[in-house]
Amino acid sequence: MISVAEALAHLFDLATPLETEVVPLKQANGRVLAKDAIACRDQPPFSASAMDGYAVRNADVKTGVTLTMIGESAAGHRFDGAIRPGECIRIFTGAPLPEGADRIIIQEDVTAEGDQITIGDSLDSNPYVRAKGFDFKDGEAVAAPKTLRPSDIALLAAMNISEVTVTRKPKVAILSTGDELVMPGETPSEDQIIASNSFGLYAMLKDIGAEPRLLPIARDNEASLKTAFSLANDADLLVTIGGASVGDHDLVGDVAADLGMERSFYKIAMRPGKPLMAGRLANGAMMIGLPGNPVSAMVCGKIFLEPVVRTMLGLGKAPAPEFTAPLAQDVKANGPREHYMRASLENRSVTIFDRQDSALLSVLADANTLVIRPPNDPARKAGELMRCVAL
Repeated sequence: MISVAEALAHLFDLATPLETEVVPLKQANGRVLAKDAIACRDQPPFSASAMDGYAVRNADVKTGVTLTMIGESAAGHRFDGAIRPGECIRIFTGAPLPEGADRIIIQEDVTAEGDQITIGDSLDSNPYVRAKGFDFKDGEAVAAPKTLRPSDIALLAAMNISEVTVTRKPKVAILSTGDELVMPGETPSEDQIIASNSFGLYAMLKDIGAEPRLLPIARDNEASLKTAFSLANDADLLVTIGGASVGDHDLVGDVAADLGMERSFYKIAMRPGKPLMAGRLANGAMMIGLPGNPVSAMVCGKIFLEPVVRTMLGLGKAPAPEFTAPLAQDVKANGPREHYMRASLENRSVTIFDRQDSALLSVLADANTLVIRPPNDPARKAGELMRCVAL
């Protein structure tokens, strides 16, 4: 068996960033920017008012001074002239400042009568002017790689960028195996269970920017498995679930080898998740074989699949992000495998659940954190800091 860190290193050797494509900006949310996006203009493109009020020359601003209003500037309708000493214009938020003006007096600080305003005595020092390029300047970049969020989309639109270069979404085929499985909504026999792992992994992969698809359940025979493998020929990554152990009905590794898979590793010193395999298929695609226990499959998805997909998306080769949190209770010593324990992080401390069986999806659903226990980790006291991964 190899360690989790060694398994990740092997997976990163197998995974490479995919090619890029150009997409319209409105389709870019959640995609990974693969090429720097360059602003095509300043923002704002002119010095603009930050408030409703009056554009004035700062040299004219004194309590009790009366100024003559000579025009108006509104958003999309600038005042084309210039103001001279003793003059002002009515101005609204977002409107361009006229030539000669360098300050806004907010409307609450003046008394207006006809075409004249008188400055009151409650002035503050804020000029209420957003200078040209105050937000960003022509030629500034949104740097790649970056997963684009709605706020990034708004920024790129303001930069007058209508399309962006992104990394193609990895095509991930998900294959559940086993005679005991039926699809949700079907009626299982007394010795069958519902296929749940594939749906959880589908959701996980969708969330991180992949393009997953579910293959039909493969039965525990070579013909069914070979047919299922053939349905994944166009995938960048094939993820199998179950059938990767050493029982008489665990045929995934043998069938994959018969079809030309070059195995990278098999079995890791991890709990849950020991029977994990990976390699490269004859068509060049990656394959990762996950264990069949539902919690094992989902935890391995978090620890291994997510970093692999991020690598394919061009976001770098890095394990799942970790943080530390203090234990809320004492815990016993750990065994010989690195243990990813389901836990709940609340009030800045983490509580490890008592039940850690790898079949308990209800416990996983209640968890928001995995606490990482190194091999042979000694007993720990409440308050000690532990390595954690967010779920």
